[in-house]
Amino acid sequence: MADLRDTLRDAMPGLLLSAIIALAVRFVSDRLGGPAMLYALLFGMAFNFLTEDERFAAGIRFASRNILRIGVALLGLRITTGEVMELGWPVVALVAATVAATILIGGLVGRAFGLKGDHAILSAGAVAICGASAALAIASVLPTHKNHERNTIMTVAGVTALSTVAMVLYPVFVTYLNYDNATAGVFLGATIHDVAQVVGAGYIISDQTGEISTVVKLIRVAFLVPVVVIISLITHRSRAESPDKRPLLPWFLVAFVSLVIVNSMGWVPADAHAVLTPLSSWCLLTAVAALGVKTSLKSLTEVGPAPVGVMVLQTLFLAALVIGGITLIR
Repeated sequence: MADLRDTLRDAMPGLLLSAIIALAVRFVSDRLGGPAMLYALLFGMAFNFLTEDERFAAGIRFASRNILRIGVALLGLRITTGEVMELGWPVVALVAATVAATILIGGLVGRAFGLKGDHAILSAGAVAICGASAALAIASVLPTHKNHERNTIMTVAGVTALSTVAMVLYPVFVTYLNYDNATAGVFLGATIHDVAQVVGAGYIISDQTGEISTVVKLIRVAFLVPVVVIISLITHRSRAESPDKRPLLPWFLVAFVSLVIVNSMGWVPADAHAVLTPLSSWCLLTAVAALGVKTSLKSLTEVGPAPVGVMVLQTLFLAALVIGGITLIR
């Protein structure tokens, strides 16, 4: 208990800084619109000079790791097995197949364009599952190295920007394809990266499309668990002789699955659900702000255009795959 108290005391300045940036981001996003995650990165990067100040370093590390994992775990409260089953097995199978194919083929595309293996998988996983949240969860189980945080920031920024573009363009695109409301919901939920943008795009078309797209998106979020477990197992082997020991199964994934089960059983009181669900978004926003503080603009400019180009190709591949799958199950 004393160790925890000391850790929190040391972390408080940096943690408060990250939380204040998240509050400012939420205010701007609510008033002006736009992707909160991208704002959090940019606002955080404006305070990069504070990484040289030891008073803030511990808290920024705490927010970018511990607060991040709490936020990912709480995502489990957004999913119930009943909602998944209502859509039927063909839709679930479509989502599973497109997630797996996008990670495998997208990873190969990343490697072909010169990305390191972990960066390629990080990018493909973010596109395949749930954008920034998936990028953060996958990054937390990948081996750390000098470019690890830079790659994470690039992936979060790129996938968030692409998700925002898709929110605007995809509703027009599904109209051009003459999809009905239900089919449009499946397409939007299976292709747009971040949950907020899926909701926005879906309700642009209709309430039915918004509801279906949100549930399909949450099915994709559920695949975060097996994907991160598999990546953790693979990287655990590579770290077998390394002093950097991590649990085979990260605690936040155990918590995620537990919360999905508890939520599906209806054991979460409505008041608790109303508090904990937005808390997940706040934790992720605070963690991204902290990652932004840790990242310098100079380090991002050294990466080059390849990571963004790879994410564009992965996004287009996912969209084409979903269109093909919808054609088969209609």
